[in-house]
Order: sequence, then C-alpha cells, then structure tokens
Amino acid sequence: MPQPVLDIVALRSLTAIADCGGFHRAAHSLALSQSAVSQHVRRLEKTLGSRVVEREGRGTRFTPEGRLLVEQARRILAVHDEAVRVLLDTEGDTVTIGSTEHAADQFLPRLTAAVQEVRPGCRVRFRIDRSARLVEAVERGSVDVAVYVTEAAATEGTPVGGLPLTWHATPGWAPPPAPSPVPLVAIEDPCAIRRRAIATLAAHGVAATVVGDAGYLAGVLDVARTGVGVALLAAVGPAPDGLSPYDGLPSVTPIPMSALARPGADPETAAAAFEAVRNLLRPAG
Repeated sequence: MPQPVLDIVALRSLTAIADCGGFHRAAHSLALSQSAVSQHVRRLEKTLGSRVVEREGRGTRFTPEGRLLVEQARRILAVHDEAVRVLLDTEGDTVTIGSTEHAADQFLPRLTAAVQEVRPGCRVRFRIDRSARLVEAVERGSVDVAVYVTEAAATEGTPVGGLPLTWHATPGWAPPPAPSPVPLVAIEDPCAIRRRAIATLAAHGVAATVVGDAGYLAGVLDVARTGVGVALLAAVGPAPDGLSPYDGLPSVTPIPMSALARPGADPETAAAAFEAVRNLLRPAG
C-alpha cells in the first residue's frame, strides 16, 4: 500500500490558520481565497483519515490530531523551505522574518513593510516558533531577523520594548469563588508568559491552577474558547475570535521583547526592522 503524502501547500495553509486564528485571516495572509484554504484542510483530512479542524461558532478549533499535525507541519515546512533556499537559491533577494506566536499577526505585517521599504522588491518569508528556537535559527543564519520574548531565550538581543499582556476569557466568564483556584489556560512549559501569569497571581495572593495547556497558541485559544479558564495573552491588536479582555484579575506588567539579526545581516534592514517593533510596542501617549 503506498505511503500517504502530506501536501506542502496544504500544510502551509494549516499553519496559517493556527497563526492567524481562523480561515479568513489565514486566506488573507496567504493571498488565497477562503475556499482554497478550506480545500487544503480537507485534503489533509482525507490523507490522514481524521478531522483536524472544526468550526466552533465564529471561531476555529483544532482537534487533538490537528494540534499534533500543526506541530509536525511547522517542522516539515522549516526543513522544506530551508532546503529550497540552499539547494536552488532561486529566491533572489529574500528576507526571512521570525516571530513568536504572541502578537505575530501584528509584528509580521509591520516588519514586512519596514524591510521592503529599505529593500524594495525583496521577498519576505516568515517563521513562527518559540523564542529559543528563533534565536537558534538566527544564529545559524536561516532566519534574518527575529522578535522574541527576551527571558525565554539565552541570547538577550536588542531590547525593543515590552509586550502588553491582558487576561482573556469567553464573554461573561467569571472565576469560581474563593478559595477555589483561578483556572488558567496556557502554553505548556517552558513558557515565559505562563510563568508570568502564575507569578503575578501568586504575588497578589490569588491561588491558580492550570486546567488546560497546549504546545502552541492556537491550542490555548481553542481551550480558552470552551470557557474552562482564563488565558494571559498579548494585548496588541484585536482580541482573538470568541474571547474578550477580562479585568477581574491583577494587571500584568508588559514582558520584555528583544530583536536579533543574523550575523552579517544588512545593518539598514536590521535597524528598520528593530524600529518597526519599537513603534508597535511603544506605549500610547
């Protein structure tokens, strides 16, 4: 029996759904129609013989099989794209930008515009990953510029500001009455924002327990949308579909962010990218 083959294009659409929070935003980011993205998902589901994405009201929820596929898809795409770049070298002037999942939908468009302003006509590729992996990719030279959570990586990089954080939950959500702990939903360890959430509540004498975690932000959003708990999320841009800010818990200070450029990167490109992130994170007023 022939071995099933996962379609690279379909995997790219799947990760875009995870990164952007839904089919519509994913289609926009890929310059595709929403029906094309849906067809890509169905193709993957037919190959695997199981559902990977389910609609949930206005939002999107990944099944357990889907969350596993997203994780593997990121690895496949990273290896595929690097192989194309190294073996074929057909992309010409290309800049690869890396970002954590947190506020990636805000960082990436601004970084793209900043890079293309100083390098007109260049192609921009994206890599979304955990902070430590992004730093490793920059140091290897496979990512040109990356923005990441400072304390989540061993390399400090260039400070570019603080990422504001706000509690998010389903509309009307309320924690159980004390002394029951506040139920949290978070990215699995190691995660600096997860640690920040737990430490902030502990500092204010608020008991908390993690009731759901996931390897990536998309899974956290899926669990939070069920209403089982509250999640600490980046407060840049609109709230994720199905969730809204919750102000019934202690406020959290912004978490420091850094940017890093690969060795030998064009200084003007790096400077423009760093300034774009600073402008996004600069406090209003």
